[in-house]
Amino acid sequence: MPGIEHFWAVVPAGGSGTRLWPLSRAGSPKFLHDLTGGGRSLLQETVARLAPLVDDRLLVVTGARHRELVVQQLPGLSADRVLAEPSPRDSMAAIGLAAAVLERQDADAVLGSFAADHVIRHGDAFERAVGLAVQVARDDWLVTIGIEPTYASTAFGYLRQGDPLAAHPGASVVEEFVEKPDAGAAAAYVTSGDYRWNAGMFVVRPTVLLDLLGTWHPDLADGLRAVAADPGRLEELWPTLTRIAIDHAVAEPAAAQGRVATVPADLGWDDIGDFRSLSGLLGDADLQVLGDAGAVVSEDSTGVVVPHGGRVVALLGVKDIVVVDTPDALLVTTRERAQDVKTLVDRLRGSRPDLV
Repeated sequence: MPGIEHFWAVVPAGGSGTRLWPLSRAGSPKFLHDLTGGGRSLLQETVARLAPLVDDRLLVVTGARHRELVVQQLPGLSADRVLAEPSPRDSMAAIGLAAAVLERQDADAVLGSFAADHVIRHGDAFERAVGLAVQVARDDWLVTIGIEPTYASTAFGYLRQGDPLAAHPGASVVEEFVEKPDAGAAAAYVTSGDYRWNAGMFVVRPTVLLDLLGTWHPDLADGLRAVAADPGRLEELWPTLTRIAIDHAVAEPAAAQGRVATVPADLGWDDIGDFRSLSGLLGDADLQVLGDAGAVVSEDSTGVVVPHGGRVVALLGVKDIVVVDTPDALLVTTRERAQDVKTLVDRLRGSRPDLV
């Protein structure tokens, strides 16, 4: 079979991308949208990127409400490869469910978890990094791909590199994961050269992942294995599973025990976390449009416009603006305040839940 032997890709497709509201919502999250103007959704781009590495060895884990849309967007993927979560239980349960399924299907499997809503511009570098990560993972390491930081971001978590792995040139031990830093700490991290962005890409043997999980969260590991052994118990057991991210459940404590390695890579990576990030992906024009450029009339204005409301958006003398026009909601802000869109969503969740 083409691709890396026994390598399986797991694509967690969850979340609602609240900082991209009203374009991204709970019922239509960002991974289902074309946010780069390339004609394919982020999910479709992710699957296409992974195809040369795995051929058809791919699982998507998504929410039950999104499963039909995911299946529609991926007609080349067998519907039984789309696993549906009855309710959100965070990334550990989603990735762990796939690991438990693969543990029973392929004793030699190595899985790689890659979010459905990230952008990677350097495909060749991605393939090389994943290839090395799989080699390291076969030696029972939990491996993460550490992104070369291009600026001192306060929006991402970081990992600190330690000693190189003698058996795998190009890989290093992870000494620790650190949460999103303040501006001063982020600048120090980048200057030191020892830190990489944590993009949440993990490569590991399924049994290694579940056994590590069992060290700190045995009930969660046992529950996931029970569901894989008897899928009919999914609805019964799923609500009882601990809701926790894979970073907190496994990666951070495993790093403290010297069980985590990293493969650093420059991937041209972005998680499109807000409209400022989206603006950066759309090019260097003063005014960027995602959608029908003919629906935007601009004079002496800069920023980003998403004209999806079926009407003309006219701008005159406004700078660094963000306008997202949809049929039932209009957002007007600035790129500087892009991270704060989530606060509006939180307010609307109480007063107008139909809009979020």
